Amino acid sequence: MSAPAVPGLEAAFEVEARLGALEDHGVTRAGHRRVVPIVGGRVTGLFSAEILPGGADWQLVRADGAIEIDTRYSARVAGGGHVYIRTSGVRSGDPSVLEALLRGEPVDPSEYYFRLGVRLETAEPGLSALEQSIFVASAIREADRVRYTAYRVT
Repeated sequence: MSAPAVPGLEAAFEVEARLGALEDHGVTRAGHRRVVPIVGGRVTGLFSAEILPGGADWQLVRADGAIEIDTRYSARVAGGGHVYIRTSGVRSGDPSVLEALLRGEPVDPSEYYFRLGVRLETAEPGLSALEQSIFVASAIREADRVRYTAYRVT
């Protein structure tokens, strides 16, 4: 009996999502809730698209200080069609590093952990293969944007 293939990673696309001002919703029954609006940006690589305003990152700051990431946003491709992008993941690190990121200070990405699972959905026939793959990403948080490279799991 043969063993399953060991998954690999191939670079697929880059995302630069511009962010609005953080909305602090306070401590709810789920934890410390924050919402960060996504106000624009772009996708390049396997497909090219403009990120539309109106999405957000619905964050939950856990008791251990790690931040659960839950984003949902749309991007428009050149022909006018849309790609719905959803990520889930975690950003964690030393509390002083996470506080510096929250203040918008530059922090070397090696100082914290920021990884995402990326799901794509589209009605565009030429992009249907996007829905048939799993993507993971390594992300960087900057003062007014998040950048990540998404990798297709082979």
